[in-house]
Amino acid sequence: MGGAVSAGEDNDELIDNLKEAQYIRTDLVEQAFRAIDRADYYLEEFKENAYKDLAWKHGNIHLSAPCIYSEVMEALDLQPGLSFLNLGSGTGYLSSMVGLILGPFGVNHGVELHSDVTEYAKQKLDVFIRTSDSFDKFDFCEPSFVTGNCLEIAPDCCQYDRVYCGAGVQKEHEEYMKNLLKVGGILVMPLEEKLTKITRIGPSAWETKKILAVSFAPLVQPCRSESGQPKLVQLRSAPVHSTTGRAQPAGPGPACYPWQHQEGYAPGSHQRRWTEEHTYV
Repeated sequence: MGGAVSAGEDNDELIDNLKEAQYIRTDLVEQAFRAIDRADYYLEEFKENAYKDLAWKHGNIHLSAPCIYSEVMEALDLQPGLSFLNLGSGTGYLSSMVGLILGPFGVNHGVELHSDVTEYAKQKLDVFIRTSDSFDKFDFCEPSFVTGNCLEIAPDCCQYDRVYCGAGVQKEHEEYMKNLLKVGGILVMPLEEKLTKITRIGPSAWETKKILAVSFAPLVQPCRSESGQPKLVQLRSAPVHSTTGRAQPAGPGPACYPWQHQEGYAPGSHQRRWTEEHTYV
């Protein structure tokens, strides 16, 4: 999927092309795309393809085409302070762009099926925080990644303002996905070969908009453990913000603050905080 716009010589030229083709339509989305170089999420030997409007896959590592990410970011209607859940978070490229918009009081969670990809995303995040000029220009909502099947999220998980699923959702899982949303929230996912935007306008009321035709690999069905029980994905939560002491509205269920649990986080400081030797816990 992709090839809707011309290839760029660098990240800025790619973004120029996406703007010209009306895939990127708002300033916030443009700023996020310009701040994070797509090539930084490629393996070194494949970087010459980074600025083409094409998907890329190597083993379990996958990036959607830039035109798809543009449509997703625009459809999510992101704002500072919102909570975001990325299902199939992959390299962390999308989650990091989202984090630039959510700011320091947002929530940014990712669930990835493959443990090697989770580690890859954490490494890329580490490099971004330590080396990118953009990190010092934005108030960043740092993503928190966990490994697991996104169809096995613990039932007591908080609901989110924005949810994106990066795999094709079967019709039988549509209600499961919709129930991850708060009232007023937006879900973007490939559903029946269409990138679809669903807005929860009431406890049992939804608005659905088809955005464009897409082709995504389908969600992987859960595998039972040896005990026969599902391997539930636990997303960390806490009721109050570590700096302000105030609870952040999160709808039914607790608010989630992953940074409170991360070694090296300094509340109230906007500084690089990872050393070369630091490893994520």
